[in-house]
Amino acid sequence: MYISAKADYAARALLELARQPDRPLTCEAVASSQDIPFRFLKSVVGELRRAGLVRSQRGCEGGYWLGRPAAEITLLDVARAVDGEVITLRGEPLAELDYPGPAGGLPGVWRRIEEEATAVLAGVTIAGLLLSDTAGRGAAQGVA
Repeated sequence: MYISAKADYAARALLELARQPDRPLTCEAVASSQDIPFRFLKSVVGELRRAGLVRSQRGCEGGYWLGRPAAEITLLDVARAVDGEVITLRGEPLAELDYPGPAGGLPGVWRRIEEEATAVLAGVTIAGLLLSDTAGRGAAQGVA
């Protein structure tokens, strides 16, 4: 299994924004707080903005806010915003995967893994993760 740096950085950026929802944060502030390379974060935030997960305002009072309530943003939304498919095989979606002969059952296993990963990601919200952090109970409590 592979979780991309983009998905990890995107989730961490959203958590920073959710932690201080009353004021915009700059990419510089988020990058510094989360120890994320600024240039990479800037492109990730652009993808989050295009997906509607963050909104932005230019100017000296500008920065980024969540695009919708943290309770409505799941890790599945984040992964799809920056990576597209949850799981791919050599960059291709699993839906049409088909193997001949004795390997014929393997695509079903890959699809089942994708379904279960999707269910886990869909059940974890940014708000849930933030609450679990402030309560000190760990990320498992972020599951809806």
